[in-house]
Formats: sequence, C-alpha cells, structure tokens
Amino acid sequence: MIPHDVRTEILRRIDRAEQEHGVRVLLAVESGSRAWGFESPNSDFDARFIYVNKPEWYLSVGLEEQRDVIEYPIIDDIDLNGWDLRKALRLFWKSNPAFVEWIQSPIIYSEVGEFGSLSRGLLSTVYSCVSGVHHYRSMAKTNYRGYLKTDLVPLKKYFYVLRPLLAVRWLEMHGTAAPIEFERLLALIDDDAPLLAAIRSLLSRKRSAPEMGLEPPVPAIHAFIESELERLETYAPAPQRRNEVMPDLNDVFRSCLRAAWV
Repeated sequence: MIPHDVRTEILRRIDRAEQEHGVRVLLAVESGSRAWGFESPNSDFDARFIYVNKPEWYLSVGLEEQRDVIEYPIIDDIDLNGWDLRKALRLFWKSNPAFVEWIQSPIIYSEVGEFGSLSRGLLSTVYSCVSGVHHYRSMAKTNYRGYLKTDLVPLKKYFYVLRPLLAVRWLEMHGTAAPIEFERLLALIDDDAPLLAAIRSLLSRKRSAPEMGLEPPVPAIHAFIESELERLETYAPAPQRRNEVMPDLNDVFRSCLRAAWV
C-alpha cells in the first residue's frame, strides 16, 4: 500500500525527528485517505507519530510553555507530524477522533514498546460513542453542505461524507469505535446492492484518477446521504456511562516513559 521508497524515506525522517528533538518515537502510522482506503494516485502520505520526551522534560518549570507537537512542512508529498505522549493520552481521554484513528491505522511504519498495544487494549474502555456520533455527524453535515449541495459536485467529496455517515451507523450497531478502513464500513450497507455498486464504481475511479472533477450528483449516493442526514437530525445517542480511566492512562504514560529511557 505504501511504495518501498516512500516508506524508507518516512522512516528516515522519523529517525531524524528523534535526533533533532531528543525524543523516542513509540508509534508511527499512516492516516488520512491512504489509511481509509480511498486514496487517489496523487494523494499525500500523511504520516503521524506519537513520541515521548526525556523524563526531565515533564518535570520542568514553565511546563505550559513547552511545545508538545513536532511538525514538518510537506516535502515530496510526505506530511509528517507527531504528538507528545502526554498530549496524546490526554486527547485519548477525550475520545479525540484523530488519535483514535491513528491507533487503529492498518498501515504501521514503526511500533516500539507497548504503547500501541496498550492504547488499543484500552480503546473499548476509554472511547465515548456519544462523542463519536457527534463528531462524525458534524463532519458529514459540514462536508455535504460545503461541497455537495450544487448541480455539479466534486465527486471525491462523497467519500468525506459517506465515511462519517457509515461510522455513525457502526457506532449505533456495535457500540464500539468505528474502524477506519472504508471497506469494513461498506459491509454495513451490503443489503443495498444499487447503492453499494454506485459507491464501488466511484471508489474504483478515485483510486485510478488523480482528479475526478465536477460532475452531476450520483443519484443513489446522493439519496442515501440526504436520507441519513435527515435521520440523524433527530437521533440522540443513548447516554454512556464510562468508568474512571485516568488511572489506566497514567499507567500507560509512566510505563512507556520508563521503557523508552531505560
């Protein structure tokens, strides 16, 4: 899924980030359209990583002034940036959608120690389906209103509405964090042959063409989107009781910090 030369270059840049910033990278993955499974031939490579600073970094005076992200400009279609371990775990506690998708990515560049496995193991305990529904519903609505309410639509934007709508369906049906692979979400509509055929046809075109351009709406897909958005306007997810998870996240933080710098 990732060309060998690109993977090699991403790993080289991750090694350089460790040297430049004096950190240890615990997990590096691909995010975005390539991880979702509907990339175009010219899609960027969205490499994301979680890193841990040295113990003394977390014990410094003036901690609020310390930068907890590492970012690089996009070069040669590689978009590389990462989050500090503590920042990542705090966002995990809030069911941050980006973090939740990173730890589920099917494309892993590197994984050192237990951070990845520990985080995935806590996903069912930490993740709030209520937060997930609100996030994906808002994402679908925003992309629909921004791109698809015209006579000619950018066809690739269908996927940025379909994926969150199907993710909401997953949350409703399974009560667990939705997988990020679009193919797995499509199984939720395998009883609607015309819709599925229209989506697969569009998916095939997107994977083979650098640009899809503007075209009239696809009737089957458009009807599904409008029906789901209307349904979700009045949908209220059931309140979810979560156990206290901060002690578990603290354990992950301390364990990974110790292991990285032994």
